[in-house]
Amino acid sequence: MTVTAELKNVTKTFGDKTVLENVNLQILEGEILALLGPNGSGKTTLLKILAFIENPTRGEVEFQGASVNFKKAEKTRLQTTLVFQRTVLFSTSVYNNVAYGLKMRKTPKNIIDEEVGNALRIVRLEGFEKRLAKKLSGGEQQRVAIARALVLKTNLLLLDEPTANLDPKNAGILEEVIATVNREMKTTIVIATHNMFQAKTLPTRIALINDGRITEIGAPADVFGKLSKNLASFAAVVNTFRGTAIVTSEGTTIVDVGNDLKIEVTGQRLGEVSVFVNPQDIILSKSALESSARNVFKCRITEISDLGSLVKLKVDVGKAFTVQITKRSFNEMGLNLNAEVYIAFKASSAQMV
Repeated sequence: MTVTAELKNVTKTFGDKTVLENVNLQILEGEILALLGPNGSGKTTLLKILAFIENPTRGEVEFQGASVNFKKAEKTRLQTTLVFQRTVLFSTSVYNNVAYGLKMRKTPKNIIDEEVGNALRIVRLEGFEKRLAKKLSGGEQQRVAIARALVLKTNLLLLDEPTANLDPKNAGILEEVIATVNREMKTTIVIATHNMFQAKTLPTRIALINDGRITEIGAPADVFGKLSKNLASFAAVVNTFRGTAIVTSEGTTIVDVGNDLKIEVTGQRLGEVSVFVNPQDIILSKSALESSARNVFKCRITEISDLGSLVKLKVDVGKAFTVQITKRSFNEMGLNLNAEVYIAFKASSAQMV
């Protein structure tokens, strides 16, 4: 397998703070590599080094087999594109935003038209050329940013938390777009994420990163298929619970996570496990819903965070759960701190490792 980029013993410090420490990592041609780790783990800094806009304090970076001199990296920098978490678009049309890089390269108008049209097709924004970019939804703006990167046809596409703060529908569309870009254009992609469910389904490989160190690398099935202390330790930042699993007569598993809380999960496991529940898979209501969900709990709201179009809630079920709902739903239900609510999620939405 051809190596597109490689970090060899890379360390990055800012003053007396070490952000990356002795990182060794290969990015293989044509793959989607997920950098999975909590906020502050060094993911963004690593992406900036791969984009050649941040130089390492120590260590070596190779790109397409050649060592990169960061003082003379202008040509190499043109072969990578970094799309940041917070999309910055120009106050003009979608067409002008996507075409910007090609215009800077003095590309002929007919080729620009063709490339912009093809990129917008791939990101599922056909017919949006004349729309004002800043009037689009957050998910649509992120897709415009990706289209702007695609037209440059770089060898490496770097995405920093591309679905952060998006609602589940737009997050799903964006994940499909990323998979399409990789499949149709054979683009090598590195995606930084703290969403372990995204990391389980989207990439070819996962690199777990925590406190500036790569702690584990492998295929999603391998990383999630074993009880990894690295993974369980990281996952504590989301809905992660450690407990004892027993198999039911119906073929599911009940995990006792303590404080009288038992979570039913599809599949069969025995002994010590960690259970993960995606905040987006949890339904929140003011009364107990009649549904097929195997996990329904009465709880109390302990924390509210405004994320723009979304609201993140922490609720107490004996254990702390994080739930994500739209601001519209939050307002319609008239929710506030200490309000009693119910959460529900299917057994298939709870994952065991």
